[in-house]
Amino acid sequence: MLARLSIRDIVLIERLDIEFASGLAVLTGETGAGKSILLDAFALALGGRGDAGLVRHGAEQGQVTATFDVPKNHPACVILTANGIDGSISEDSGEMILRRVQLADGRTRAFINDQAISVQTLKAVGATLVEIHGQHDERALVDASTHRRLLDASAGLDTEVAALEVLWEARRRARATLDDHRAGVERAAREAEFLRHASDELTQLAPQDGEETALAERRATMMAGEKIATDLREAQDVVSGHGSPVSVLAAAVRRLERRAANSPQLVEPAVRAIDAAINALEEADQHLAAALVAADFDPAELERIEERLFALRAASRKYATPVDGLAALAKKYAAEVALIDAGADRLAVLEKEAADADKRYKAAAAKLSAARTKAADKLDKTVNVELAPLKLERARFSTQIDSDPSAPGPQGFDRVEFWVQTNPGTRPGPLMKVASGGELSRFLLALKVVLSDKGSAPTLVFDEIDTGVGGAVADAIGARLARLACKVQVMAVTHAPQVAVRADQHLLISKDALDRGKRVATRVATLAEDHRREEIARMLAGAEITAEARAAADRLLKAAG
Repeated sequence: MLARLSIRDIVLIERLDIEFASGLAVLTGETGAGKSILLDAFALALGGRGDAGLVRHGAEQGQVTATFDVPKNHPACVILTANGIDGSISEDSGEMILRRVQLADGRTRAFINDQAISVQTLKAVGATLVEIHGQHDERALVDASTHRRLLDASAGLDTEVAALEVLWEARRRARATLDDHRAGVERAAREAEFLRHASDELTQLAPQDGEETALAERRATMMAGEKIATDLREAQDVVSGHGSPVSVLAAAVRRLERRAANSPQLVEPAVRAIDAAINALEEADQHLAAALVAADFDPAELERIEERLFALRAASRKYATPVDGLAALAKKYAAEVALIDAGADRLAVLEKEAADADKRYKAAAAKLSAARTKAADKLDKTVNVELAPLKLERARFSTQIDSDPSAPGPQGFDRVEFWVQTNPGTRPGPLMKVASGGELSRFLLALKVVLSDKGSAPTLVFDEIDTGVGGAVADAIGARLARLACKVQVMAVTHAPQVAVRADQHLLISKDALDRGKRVATRVATLAEDHRREEIARMLAGAEITAEARAAADRLLKAAG
């Protein structure tokens, strides 16, 4: 999973690149060689707390880069997508590169595949990739909020939990629909008398969209026609009435036509002109007659229009709504009255649906809770079997499940927490509060071995988990770390040769003097087989490596192989 760790200008480290293999990698070295600095740098890359003191003296900034091989469906990618960050995985290599820059003034910057991100996002992503057990336990199993998820994973209950989350969402939607409808019914009931009156009044008024404009235009046309009708009649009387020149002109034309045979060249032009005048007057008469018809109106109709406009505008003022909005308001009030009338029936239906959804959720939650109780018993027995070889034979591990049906949630109503009892007669309590540092690390190792790759980050780091234990316990720790490394990548900082001999990769941390002793730097080297034997012999014998120590190292290596 973890391919490479690159460190620049961090405290005693000027430049350091570490290639990690799969399986179990151990880091050994003399006390003070810089193992804690390495872990601090690693934690920084994963979103840990920054500190200006981490920057190497004389440098403006330090930088740590951790490169992981991550599949595209990994939870880390899901987190980045949820935060709107694209390009989380390199298309070419499938790598996710976490980079943290620590400035000497205390500020820090975070990047994933060279995209700037917040430290909170980096921390969330880092938690899905690596767990560090030791002085960085905030990343480990001591977080009680993860215990329920781990118990479910150990028992294979993830499908049941997902199904319960669906039922929880259905229950939430049913309750929300019920609450909205009930609020609407209650609001309508409080205004029932007004709503019924308003609905009846507006229904009787029956306003139409655009009606005011149409009525106003018709009234304006009628009133304008009344004023012009007199003039139209007078003009028509002149054109076609008793004083009309049409009859006189027609008589003159007849007389001229009788003389046309004698002098056609004199008479015919005049006849044609008079005929045109008569035709023009007749056409004018037709236009005047049509205008009088158009201008004519029924006074009763004008009165009806004015009464309708008055009623519409009065309703507009009363309901503080434009006349063109009265039709929509009428529909709204009618719907609210209908809600009052039909609300009780609909409310009963929604109440039943919400009750059914709640019943289905509670039944599934109770079934899941029973399965968790059964799984907890199995987990407790399995973990307790692992404790005796780890010099915790008098301790007891237990999974505490507090079920409260009155406080349901998407994953049920169980609160799960891992408890321990370190000695008979003592009071059990939460893992983090009761176990001491060394005990806590061994409890966590036992848990990790049992849970294997279920609910675990793909890379685990154990910081001096073997502190203060004897050879037999250290050997048991080494055996369990090796078992765990068959499923996930494991790194262990250790002083125990019994742990070191089980490594698939052995890294030696040392401190070298530079510039004639004026400064020192931490180095990390991957040990070949012969150098590895020397390092294990040193771990057995101390400063002076004897033949007996080398022989003991050979025996340990052979037994581990």
